[in-house]
Amino acid sequence: MSDPYVKTYLEQVRQLLEKAKSEEVEAFAELVWQTRKKGRFVFACGNGGSAATASHFIEDLAKGIAFPPGEPRFRALALTDSVPLLTAYANDLSYEDVFAQQLENFVSPGDVLIAFSGSGNSENVLRALEKANAAGATTLAFAGMGGGKMKAIAQRCIIVPSDNMQQIEDCHLVLAHALYSFLHCRITAIRTQ
Repeated sequence: MSDPYVKTYLEQVRQLLEKAKSEEVEAFAELVWQTRKKGRFVFACGNGGSAATASHFIEDLAKGIAFPPGEPRFRALALTDSVPLLTAYANDLSYEDVFAQQLENFVSPGDVLIAFSGSGNSENVLRALEKANAAGATTLAFAGMGGGKMKAIAQRCIIVPSDNMQQIEDCHLVLAHALYSFLHCRITAIRTQ
């Protein structure tokens, strides 16, 4: 006899994804699209599984979308990816500053920061959002657990209504892929013109 846990888990994730509002993801995608058209940067950050999602999303933007010759590409950077830089800031300042300090070097008005946090309360992510807001960038967030402090700091926030971290992270990755797919369709339309 099989254990119903796997089936139950998958059903719970399916139910969470059914609650997702496609118009919210499309609004995020439109902001990212406009950032590309203006030649501005898209940054992403998060911790643990959310760091993996941030890196994955940036990889999808930077490499996964094939542009026609002459079309500008996404200028995309994951603040999670330089281990030497992260550990230097964590060691010399604090772990809470590892993303905000990187933004200090790059962020400008018109850029976008996409932040991932299951709890919505990761201090280093919150400081990054505050830094981006102060610089005039657009701040987008994916959260769970009611959104935490992040929902009040980010300009837009998609909240997965769950307290299960693994299910929140699963949904964030699916929503990030939906965002990417929307952008990919835009490029496909350009290529066929």
